[in-house]
Amino acid sequence: MRGADVDGEEREARTPGAAGPPSPNSSDAEPADRSDVQEAAAALDEPAASDAPDAPADPPAERLSAPLSEAVRQRVVSLASETAGLLPLMQLPTALRPFARFAPPKRAKLAATPLAAAVETDAVFRGRIADRVRDAFPEVVEAFHAGVLPAAADPRDVAALAYLVRPAGWPGIVEEAELAARAAERAVADEHLGDEVARLKAEIDALRDAAKADIERLKAEIVAERREGDSLRRRNRQLEADMRRAQAEARRAQAEVQEARTEAAGAVSQADSELRRVRARLTDAEAALEAARRSVRENRSAGEVRLRLLLETISEAATGLRRELALSPTEQRPADTVDALRPVAPGTGDIQGKARSQDDPAVLDQLLALPRAHMVIDGYNVTKTAYPTLSLHEQRVRLLRGLGSMAARTGAEITCVFDGAELGGPVPVPQHKGVRVLFSHPGEIADELIRRLVAAEPQGRPLIVVSSDREVADGVRRSGARPVPSAMLVRALARG
Repeated sequence: MRGADVDGEEREARTPGAAGPPSPNSSDAEPADRSDVQEAAAALDEPAASDAPDAPADPPAERLSAPLSEAVRQRVVSLASETAGLLPLMQLPTALRPFARFAPPKRAKLAATPLAAAVETDAVFRGRIADRVRDAFPEVVEAFHAGVLPAAADPRDVAALAYLVRPAGWPGIVEEAELAARAAERAVADEHLGDEVARLKAEIDALRDAAKADIERLKAEIVAERREGDSLRRRNRQLEADMRRAQAEARRAQAEVQEARTEAAGAVSQADSELRRVRARLTDAEAALEAARRSVRENRSAGEVRLRLLLETISEAATGLRRELALSPTEQRPADTVDALRPVAPGTGDIQGKARSQDDPAVLDQLLALPRAHMVIDGYNVTKTAYPTLSLHEQRVRLLRGLGSMAARTGAEITCVFDGAELGGPVPVPQHKGVRVLFSHPGEIADELIRRLVAAEPQGRPLIVVSSDREVADGVRRSGARPVPSAMLVRALARG
């Protein structure tokens, strides 16, 4: 059999002897200089394959009439890549040696073109691949030599194996396997096509039924839309009639508004005239008031003398009446009714001080000698005048001690007011008989508490307010109290 003879010749060409590996040169391989091969072998410390005879080329008649299909070519390249990984470096074609250390899948991917070229042109390399195929697929190779195709094998695999083993008539085997693969693919495609046609027919029927249902639904919607359109037209006509009525009413309302505006303009004119008359009368009244004020100012001196004499008479009469009636003094005072923060238990401290003012304290003594005199003191205003270097607690202790002595000596009612706006809680202060201590509420200053105390007192009672604050002094003076400077009290306390 011609295929067996050619196969035997190729085997003899692949195994020329046991002297060493076969030469990479062949009649179908790329030409190479023998000295270059020897030098490369010497560099790799391996013997050069220079004595192997050239492998015979395929007969001219054993050629494919058309290139391999891509699927067959990929199978050939995969088998060649696996075989190249099993061969020594010197048994590989020169173009494949750079890929010798690659894994077979990577070699098949990156060296696909060199592998395909080596299989086609290098008979020795192809023979080594054919030997591996004979060992792996002996039944397929025997079927090749018998001139039949394996019925159960994949036609693409059969074509690849026939291309590598190349038995007699291998081009026909490859072409026949390719035709069988295409026929199988067409059969599968026809089967899939039939299924696809059936599926499409079913989809067409479903779409036709859906279209019929949509048409019926659209017809019903059109009928409903027509009915709704008729209803909307009737509603529109009704709204137009209502709008015409509303416009007529709006015109009537505008006419009424214009009439009301005319009446309002007349009323405003009358009001302006009345306002001018009232202003004229007010001007006359203000002139009369000013004349009366001038008359009062002229008569004020005589009136004050008479009033002072009257007050002294009333005061002496009240004193005599109290002695006659033996009235006991009341403990309740108007200042006790004023809302303020009360101090807690007394603290400690004993601090002496000296007055810094040159004001005569005799005036204060005279005021305190008046019957039922009440002295209201701006505490911090006095202490910061007398003891500015002491702490606030020490200032309070020192002032209240002096006030206690003054209350015992004069018998006057004394109220000392401190600013409590910045306090975080109750403040302990010493308690002295006859001295009332008050703190202003949070958010309220001591000046406001002093004004409330003055307002709580009845008109005519002797009321003394001790503060150097001009605003406080002016305010209490208008309320009928007698303001005295803080320095006067400080000097009176220093005097003892």
